[in-house]
Amino acid sequence: MSHSIMSIILSMICLVVALPQIVVFSGSATFFNPGLDTCGATNTAADLIVKLSTPRYGTGENCFKDVVVFANGASVTVSVVGECPGCGLNDIDLSPGAFARLADLSEGRINVQWGFADS
Repeated sequence: MSHSIMSIILSMICLVVALPQIVVFSGSATFFNPGLDTCGATNTAADLIVKLSTPRYGTGENCFKDVVVFANGASVTVSVVGECPGCGLNDIDLSPGAFARLADLSEGRINVQWGFADS
């Protein structure tokens, strides 16, 4: 079994065991340069934050909700700060600090599983 398949399987097992109440979405993650975001907060690259696709962001009802993101056998909890109009339905845009917890920034885009912590 390849290393990447094993990492995905282990991530999914951790997700099921540790957080069975989360509805899981699969998509890709990129990162952005934070500043003043759609939810009205000003953030830095070190903050653990995320922007959601327009349909997942909605009309702002998800602002400041916690999201747990899994990739490469690691996880990070981030707070929703805005909308990512260019993202696909289940894609997310992380701060550099959050992305770096999951992969090297040089990767630019990674496959992730994610869900709202309180769902």
